[in-house]
Amino acid sequence: MSAILEARGLSRAFGGGETRVDAVTDVSLTVEPGELVLLRGPSGSGKTTLLNMLGGLDRPTAGSVTLDGAPLSEASEDELADIRRRDIGFVFQSFALLPVLSAAENVEVPLRILRTPAQEREERVAELLDAVGLGDHANQRPYELSGGQQQRVGIARALANRPRVLIADEPTGQLDSGTALAMMALISRLVHEQGVAAIISTHDPRMSEHADRVLQLHDGRLAG
Repeated sequence: MSAILEARGLSRAFGGGETRVDAVTDVSLTVEPGELVLLRGPSGSGKTTLLNMLGGLDRPTAGSVTLDGAPLSEASEDELADIRRRDIGFVFQSFALLPVLSAAENVEVPLRILRTPAQEREERVAELLDAVGLGDHANQRPYELSGGQQQRVGIARALANRPRVLIADEPTGQLDSGTALAMMALISRLVHEQGVAAIISTHDPRMSEHADRVLQLHDGRLAG
């Protein structure tokens, strides 16, 4: 199976001269459909910067990112926005749910942006909330849900538009250890069931048991 997400010689520097910081240096990697790649490293190792480039949120100083063979680094800002809407799902450590919307309405947001027909939206939202075990919580707002439940809504939202790539930056960082492990197991199951290419960052070595492959990032470089 060929890789859907590929980085070649990816680097990102901030500033210049004596203040230059090399956040990511010469990183190459691939992620295949249905594969969960775990990106491990301590705080400050460059994980977020790398994920932002892989997801088209930031442009590299050098190197390239391709999604299904199409180079993201050559896309315009409007093209990148369209790619993110259609092909990439993001899960955030802070959950990033809209507080005035119910769980179902939060999951529905990406589908509304794509102008998905109402019946199809309703069916997809119900399917995803059931998949993450929140079918009975569809009408509850974020403040009525636990942290783990809010992150489940975030995962469902990230998968709403049937993305080809899932990018999650420390998605278990605000959860207790038991909930965090359960969340990783859930993400792993959904990735394999839905054939999504997923790359997830964490500093927690216990999450490795749920990954198909583990990459170690230190000082902006992949180890090994």
